[in-house]
Amino acid sequence: MSWVYDCDYRHRLPFGELKALMGGKSANLTVMALDLGLPVPPAFTITTPACNAYLASGWPEGLDAEIREHMATIEGRIGRRFGDPTDPLLVSVRSGAPVSMPGMMDTILNLGLNDATTRGLAAASASPKFAVDCRTRFEQMFKDVVGVDTVPDDPWVQLRAAIQAVFRSWNSDRARTYRQREGISDDLGTAVTIQTMVFGNRGLDSATGVLFTRNPATGEPAMYGDVMFNAQGEDVVAGSHQTESLAQLAARLPSVASELARDATALERFHRDVCDIEFTIEQGKLWLLQCRIGKRSPQAAVRIAVDMAEAADFPLTRAQAVERVGHLLADPPRVTIGRSAAVVPLATGLPASPGVAAGEIATTPEAAVMLAEAGRSVILVRSETSPDDVHGMARAAGLLTSRGGLASHAAVVARGWGIPAVVGASAVLVSDDGVSIGGRLLALGTPITIDGSTGGIFDGLLVTKVAIVPEAKKLLAWARELGIEPGGVGRSAEVRPEPAGEPPAEETGEGSLASREDVLRCLAIKGYGTLSGLAEAQFSNLEEISACLDGLLADRLVELVTGSYRLAPAGKAVGSELLANDRDGWGREHASAALEVFLVLDRRMKETVTAWQMRMIDGLEALNDHADPAYDARVLAELAVLNGDAARWLSPLVASLARLATYSARLDRAAHLAADGDQRYVASPRVDSFHSVWFELHEDLILLSGRSRADEVTAGRA
Repeated sequence: MSWVYDCDYRHRLPFGELKALMGGKSANLTVMALDLGLPVPPAFTITTPACNAYLASGWPEGLDAEIREHMATIEGRIGRRFGDPTDPLLVSVRSGAPVSMPGMMDTILNLGLNDATTRGLAAASASPKFAVDCRTRFEQMFKDVVGVDTVPDDPWVQLRAAIQAVFRSWNSDRARTYRQREGISDDLGTAVTIQTMVFGNRGLDSATGVLFTRNPATGEPAMYGDVMFNAQGEDVVAGSHQTESLAQLAARLPSVASELARDATALERFHRDVCDIEFTIEQGKLWLLQCRIGKRSPQAAVRIAVDMAEAADFPLTRAQAVERVGHLLADPPRVTIGRSAAVVPLATGLPASPGVAAGEIATTPEAAVMLAEAGRSVILVRSETSPDDVHGMARAAGLLTSRGGLASHAAVVARGWGIPAVVGASAVLVSDDGVSIGGRLLALGTPITIDGSTGGIFDGLLVTKVAIVPEAKKLLAWARELGIEPGGVGRSAEVRPEPAGEPPAEETGEGSLASREDVLRCLAIKGYGTLSGLAEAQFSNLEEISACLDGLLADRLVELVTGSYRLAPAGKAVGSELLANDRDGWGREHASAALEVFLVLDRRMKETVTAWQMRMIDGLEALNDHADPAYDARVLAELAVLNGDAARWLSPLVASLARLATYSARLDRAAHLAADGDQRYVASPRVDSFHSVWFELHEDLILLSGRSRADEVTAGRA
């Protein structure tokens, strides 16, 4: 079995199997080099089985010899030798998982430099400044990625240490968090691609950039991205430097820009999808470093699918378009259609990922996680994000950065996850005390609103109107015409099949029309809810809940604020009356007695959720990285026991207040889904998780007892 392959080796494998073996980056390099004849720097790839072998039992036998053999092939092709002090070959060491994980694993550029090769590079390039810049970048990246204070002098030792570091980055906290969020298997491993360095930092006729073949935020059919002249690739994606638009490339290097546009079109047609392309220009020569299917916002995804299917010369059918975005049609993406003209933004940045989001300011990923766990909406505000911030980004309602362009890490991840984002807002300054926006200091925890469609940043909670994007309606019509049932159409993508023991159909039956009173009562208890969240909580579907909410909006009982439904003043009065009727019918004393018993169970619930989120690692309490299946299994077993005890406690109460049966069914559903492997259903606020339902039940009992949450906190019971 070979551990290493050249990137222009012709594999006789289907593309999916090729990606599994070589990683997405290398598989696409092979396509570019062999199938399309595009300018790709020579490279070879260490396979994913080599990574898994290393992680299981150390450096694979025979790998060193294969690496030297393939390095010799590159040396022969370009006429330079690795480690040569007169004219050195430098390489990049890049990760490449079978499934795209942008920025989650490690990369090292300019590898192969030491004192002797730096002098050789200076002489060969006739630019000592360029050589020193490359050496400085390399040493900083090597120390950061490998985790050492001193860079070894021997280039071969450098290379092996870099490969090992990239292998290890597969199991980094940020990579695990991203895989958990995306549902990517932990067993895949990463390939490592060793690629000849080409230099975007060799003068004003050199550049580096990232482009998308279509706008990944809106779907507009035009190239979209960032370029930096006299720079290297990490400068663009890190978001730490000011970028320029692709229009500047066309103005300064028009022939290169034309070649890049032709190559981008060829790649998009080959993949039949929007492509994310990384490129470098070295002294007027274009090189393509990688290509992958582009992360795009839900709004962009449906427009791109429609535009491609409607183009007569594009190789995508209507049926394929529906199937591609079917999972989004269950809860169709929406676009902001209006807000009060009197509301003026505090500042404006780049609209990186569409949608409106409101929440409390958090300036660290840890603070974002803490607020989200408390059931509060969060806007994560950073100077720029890095892959180490991914755990906070995953819990945020929106992202705001003061630096970075449209292809920065924050922008790419936000679009992939459908999170509204504004980036490159230079009027935003982050400090320990809070955030200054347009000269106004806002303390941590202050609510703000961002509009990822316009780039606007607003004080407080902004009231907006939204509408389903027209392309989603068109795709649904195509689905009906073609007789296709796209994934999740007609129900929330979050709603899973119900477990046995669901409540009676007349109360919460699947497909039954939730009553206005049900929805108003639910919002009175929850405080707010999204369309999909309310559908899941009511065991209903999106069409029925949407119809109910439209009526409540028309009657001014409900209002839509930043994508969530809340009770309007008149609705709050109706909700309070409904809860008062329940309290009178059940009896305040019975509700209070039920609450006292619940508090005993609540202590167990808090212990279980804490055990799920934290565990002891090397004698210290740390965030549970879910790397110990036996530990997680024990916590889930405790959750199952708690669920059974809660069901037995609730059962006799249903006779007095029938709607309590819904809580038992929702808790049972969450416990079953968590046990089946969907970890979100333990405590995530983004789904109807066990913790979310439990918190809502607690709030309901407090209100039925005639108390308030503040009273319970003061008394030490909440």
